[in-house]
Amino acid sequence: MEPSTIWWVLAGITVAAELLIGSFYLLMLSLGMAAGAISAQAGSPLTVQLLVAAGVGGAAVLLWRRMKQGRGAELEAQSNPNVNLDIGALVTVEAWASDGSTQVHYRGANWTALHRPGLAPESGEHRVVEVQGSRLVLEKT
Repeated sequence: MEPSTIWWVLAGITVAAELLIGSFYLLMLSLGMAAGAISAQAGSPLTVQLLVAAGVGGAAVLLWRRMKQGRGAELEAQSNPNVNLDIGALVTVEAWASDGSTQVHYRGANWTALHRPGLAPESGEHRVVEVQGSRLVLEKT
């Protein structure tokens, strides 16, 4: 069997393992194996194939890890605008109740809303910063 065929089979097995396990790092390693296959097809000796595969796979893993760390911490679903489209919406607060809640009209219905902890409740325009169950958490704009 040709060395390039072995590399392509290993890359395919790694991709299949990633589909079963769900670890994106395995895809990065399969990129290294594909680079090893291309190196083998170019006629490189085995040591060069191994160095190319290890270099490309390792660099891809490090690059992916750095990209993940650079994004910062993921927001929880209740305050993530990519998950909850209500985050960032504007509502008008007429008055706050003594318990720190209010009723706002939003999307054609009345919602119970709370002010963000640590902020004094004021009337006026507010932005939705979080959704806790059926309650909106607001912050003054």
